[in-house]
Amino acid sequence: MLKHFKLNKIENKKAALAFIMFALLICLSCGKRKPPLPPIERVSQRVEISGFQRGNKVNLTWIMPARNAPDRSSLNIDRADIYRLAEPLNSALTLSEEEFASRSTLIATLPITDADFGLKKTSYTDTLEFAGQPVRLRYAIRFVNASGQKAAFSNFLLIEPTAKIADAPTFLSAKITEPAIILDWNAPNTNVDGSKPANILGYNIYRSISEKETAKLLNETPITQTEFVDKFFEFGKDYFYFARTVSLGSNGEPVESLESNIVKILPKDIFPPSPPSAITIAAAPNNLSIFFATNPEKDIAGYQIYRSTNKNLPLSEWQNLMPELLTTNTFQDVKVESGKTYYFYLTATDTAGNTSQPSEIVSETAP
Repeated sequence: MLKHFKLNKIENKKAALAFIMFALLICLSCGKRKPPLPPIERVSQRVEISGFQRGNKVNLTWIMPARNAPDRSSLNIDRADIYRLAEPLNSALTLSEEEFASRSTLIATLPITDADFGLKKTSYTDTLEFAGQPVRLRYAIRFVNASGQKAAFSNFLLIEPTAKIADAPTFLSAKITEPAIILDWNAPNTNVDGSKPANILGYNIYRSISEKETAKLLNETPITQTEFVDKFFEFGKDYFYFARTVSLGSNGEPVESLESNIVKILPKDIFPPSPPSAITIAAAPNNLSIFFATNPEKDIAGYQIYRSTNKNLPLSEWQNLMPELLTTNTFQDVKVESGKTYYFYLTATDTAGNTSQPSEIVSETAP
């Protein structure tokens, strides 16, 4: 009995020693373990979409997720599926994702590339076909990865499209004058569904300085005439113009048409300034002082003064008293002889090099 007890005691010590060695190995291996990695995202989270009707189209836009890894594998987005559901106006505003998925129609699939990431604004245009009865359109998108796994739907965008939206203006043209660029166009005769008369609230005019730049609205409120005068431009710059018809939507909101034709122009200053006016001469010994009104044009570079003692001499042969353009509206001619009569005329020159017609001829006799 004593021998058996001693054997058990020895075996217990061996077991305790083995446990201690095992625990020590576990502790040593813990120091070599790497920090845990975050789980890989299978499909990107849902996005928020917005949109509006323009003419017979609905424009949808959303912001792509930001790139958060050296490549897009962590986002794992292969495409964006766009869905649409047409429902009666009196249907419930709330709808579950399951109901939407079962009743909606996949209208487009957009491939996603590396260039689409980085908070880039993405868009899709849905062309409408009006069947006559009013409906409400419900849109949503969701991302899908290469394995076919689908993210949650975006928010639902609800739009009540209006069939009575006027067509776009036609035959937009531009005329360049010195003070302004004058645009005119033809009014549309029909709405996008072919009905008449055209639902015209007014027109919006847009301008940009390049084809890639977003055009800016030039008028504060829709203009009711088919002409627009753009006074805020610069010669020597490219401009792109287009117009949209503005109609009254089904809920009283303004809805624009599609764009008219785009007009590109490069206005050049070929317009001479008006001749100097209100010219007077004050005579003093050995001095004739010339005064005149400042030209009304804003781009005047200076003036030239011509003199002759023979009024009948051709104007091209008169003496130019200004080696450089005069930038003030006064001049003193000190190279005169007492008792002689001198005749003068002036011209104005603008910054584009255009020169006015000669002014009236004035004269004075040196005392």
